[in-house]
Amino acid sequence: MDNNKPVRPWDLFKASQPRVTAEFAAERMAICNGCEFLIKLTKQCTKCGCVMPLKTKLENAVCPIGKW
Repeated sequence: MDNNKPVRPWDLFKASQPRVTAEFAAERMAICNGCEFLIKLTKQCTKCGCVMPLKTKLENAVCPIGKW
């Protein structure tokens, strides 16, 4: 996989896309829950547009403002 290519939530549909553990995804989501850029109702990030409960599960995903 090309690590320079941005990871998107639809990469969850790719079997080859590496995932993190449930605990690690929960840690990422906890950071997102405290972020001013998260739309609480939809759990969507206003910076990248991603649905964060999905994005936090992808190993090579990054926060668009560097929080994780």
